[in-house]
Amino acid sequence: MRSLFATRSARLALAAVAALAIGGTATVTATADSARSTTKACATGDLKFTVKTKTQAGGYYLITAKAKSGVTCHLKGVFPSASFGSSPDTAVSPAEQSVSDDVVLSGSTAAYAGINPKSTVDNGGIEFDQLHLSVAGDELNSVTLRLPETATVDQPIATNWHAKAADAVPFSS
Repeated sequence: MRSLFATRSARLALAAVAALAIGGTATVTATADSARSTTKACATGDLKFTVKTKTQAGGYYLITAKAKSGVTCHLKGVFPSASFGSSPDTAVSPAEQSVSDDVVLSGSTAAYAGINPKSTVDNGGIEFDQLHLSVAGDELNSVTLRLPETATVDQPIATNWHAKAADAVPFSS
């Protein structure tokens, strides 16, 4: 019987330590998330988008997102949901391996994502002149953007949203 009580005591002590550890972690997490909890997450309809052609890294499209007048929201640091057509082969894949910092948008503040329509080195691909774009998780409300020129698309990749345009260059490996 004595070993049974010791086992229960040990389990109780372990549970108490675990509860403290979980409580401490929850406090740290809540503190880290408190900056974005003051703003709502951006939906596609909250934003205005523009597309520009860039030549760095073999050529890509720089997508700029700004909040519409009167809107303040945060854009999560993940890659946008985008495709050049209705085929799954034209949907962008992530160019980055981790999540970036959220970007709070209001007034003239902008967020940037880079989309490389062709991450392969061969001559194949399908040509498109439009990009379907939305905030990740809001795909039903996507917008269609006319591209500055026709793009040859083959395994497209996209960076996460960033606060600096220089951080949104999609280097393919």
